[in-house]
Amino acid sequence: MQLGQLTKTPPLLPEQWSSSYISYWMPMQPDDDITSGYCWFDYTKNVCRIDGIFNPWSEIKMGNRLWMSEIMHPNTDESFKSKVAYTRDDMKSTSEFSAQVLTDEIDPCHELILTQDVLITCNAQYMGIETVLGHQAEKWCFQRPDNKGPATYYFIKETNHLVRMITGDPNICASVRDFPNFNTFKIDKEIFKPELLNQ
Repeated sequence: MQLGQLTKTPPLLPEQWSSSYISYWMPMQPDDDITSGYCWFDYTKNVCRIDGIFNPWSEIKMGNRLWMSEIMHPNTDESFKSKVAYTRDDMKSTSEFSAQVLTDEIDPCHELILTQDVLITCNAQYMGIETVLGHQAEKWCFQRPDNKGPATYYFIKETNHLVRMITGDPNICASVRDFPNFNTFKIDKEIFKPELLNQ
């Protein structure tokens, strides 16, 4: 290991950031899905929002596809969830999806799903440079708390811009999230205002 790897300091995520994301698996199994959505994080207010098709969520087992918008407010210990289920009569032939708005939920939320200092608190180790989504990216590996297994995060070289997250062991089963248009534009406060669909 080079000296730079021993002395490199893990980056903090930006105080505010947002991005579309692509969610898939490594390795992909025949019944696995690739989905996408959008997320917003504001660490100055300790709040985040994630909108997208839920993954994992087996249409075969559950009978539908599930869209969900979740807004996490750890300061008030609340997570607001709005959901829409998409069902179809036949998955193997031509059919139409039918959308059903589900009952909104408010659950406890003690911490954001992705904290600003995750690399520091988890003692992430720098593992070199790889090419990710066309970028030279710094690879950071760590063990998640509570024995949840390994994680690998990739940041665009010499920045704190996250471009890929891998949770789990890619040789066995890992969840992958790609962030192709990570940005630090100012986020309107209305983004984090719950818009309940069906109370």
